[in-house]
Amino acid sequence: MSFNELNDINAPDDSIHELQRNLHNRHLQLIAIGGAIGTGLFMGSGKTISLAGPSILLIYFIIGIMVFFLMRALGELLLSNLNYKSFVDMSYDLIGPKAGFYVGWTYWVGWVLTGMADLTAVINYLTFWLPPDMQFTPAGQALISAGCVLFLMLLNLLTVRLFGETEFWFAIVKIVAIIALICAGAYMVFTGYHSPNGDVASLSNIWAHGGIFPKGVEGFLAGFQIAIFAFIGVELVGTSAAEAKDPHINLPKAVNAIPVRVILFYVLSLTVVMSVIPWNHVIPNKSPFVELFLMAGIPTAAVIMNLVVLSSVMSSMNSGIFSTSRMLYGLAKDGQAPKTLGKLSKSAVPANGLMFSCACIMGGAILQFFVPDTITAFTLATTLSVILFVSVWILIMVNYIRYRKLRPELHEKSTFKMPGGVFMSYVVIAFFIFTIGILVLEPDTRQSLLISPLWLLILAIGYMFKKKKA
Repeated sequence: MSFNELNDINAPDDSIHELQRNLHNRHLQLIAIGGAIGTGLFMGSGKTISLAGPSILLIYFIIGIMVFFLMRALGELLLSNLNYKSFVDMSYDLIGPKAGFYVGWTYWVGWVLTGMADLTAVINYLTFWLPPDMQFTPAGQALISAGCVLFLMLLNLLTVRLFGETEFWFAIVKIVAIIALICAGAYMVFTGYHSPNGDVASLSNIWAHGGIFPKGVEGFLAGFQIAIFAFIGVELVGTSAAEAKDPHINLPKAVNAIPVRVILFYVLSLTVVMSVIPWNHVIPNKSPFVELFLMAGIPTAAVIMNLVVLSSVMSSMNSGIFSTSRMLYGLAKDGQAPKTLGKLSKSAVPANGLMFSCACIMGGAILQFFVPDTITAFTLATTLSVILFVSVWILIMVNYIRYRKLRPELHEKSTFKMPGGVFMSYVVIAFFIFTIGILVLEPDTRQSLLISPLWLLILAIGYMFKKKKA
């Protein structure tokens, strides 16, 4: 029996038991932008610049190209069969039940870890308003984290349209802030602005302090780990496509705009940052976007930018809560998770899955008790999530290769073909394997890489338990 036949048999007559297509083009476009501008850019870029120097610009450009091909492959797959509601359905159909089980639960855990990382970032940004001699206690950090998760959970419980509206405005704030930063930084460079510590804003700052590769090849490679975390969430376009109107029109628009957004939001904005603040003066554990305005002697603008990056973290958490609930919904529909997680509320929201995901993200509050250093906790959580997300991205490309082999007639009819086809799929897979391999270069990321196989053991036990129960 085919996936489509199975889907038709299980489909209830009442549409309230199915996800509704309530996201419009503007929602999908801004969700795509929101996914491309995350916590990794605003918070993680400080550490990445300190590791790689100006070569970070090349790193973001390379990752952006590979992510574009990933999204083109995902776009062709989703549009080839509109019964695909998530990566779970796709993997279940094209590779098999084990792949569907792995992709669904791994993607879910990846977003839970990202949510935990975002909670540490919230605490880091809130300390901006505290005097130097004051810090949040572990209990205070936990309470703030819990409040953030509960607030976003309530928003997501109402309607998917409200999620779309929330992400729309979060993304608008990010876009305006980055454009303002680019304009302000460009003005400083043009006028030769002198910062309070004596730095002169100039494009030459990019190559005048040790060249483009001041940390050598090792520093260049080490910069990939946090840089690739910045792109986590770009695949949300695929997750939300099941609830988007006119996906054949709107999905290609969102995917094709990715290269322009990468150049604008990553390459151009960080070029401006490092022109105003020499890379070797960037503070690793602080957002260079906030520091740019502080060093320019504009504290009010720095306060505004700090609010912007705080909203970016909330946006990332909002996306994570949305995607994890939809992933659990897909797993439950395929019999790979408890049936109760596949039930929808009257507003067509997978409420049980949403509340379960939020409860797990609350684990970030526990993490803050054991790892009070926010940057250490952030690096630990982000590295683990990068490993899990990249493995899912690899399987998306494997799905595409299988689709080309099993469904050549659908590829021929496709109006949104992936450039480079199967050959480029292998190139992207090789690149993603490379990004996991380079995690051994840094002690903190190596630790996360060594413990990541535990997840495979947990999944294997879970899958055997599921089969016995079936």
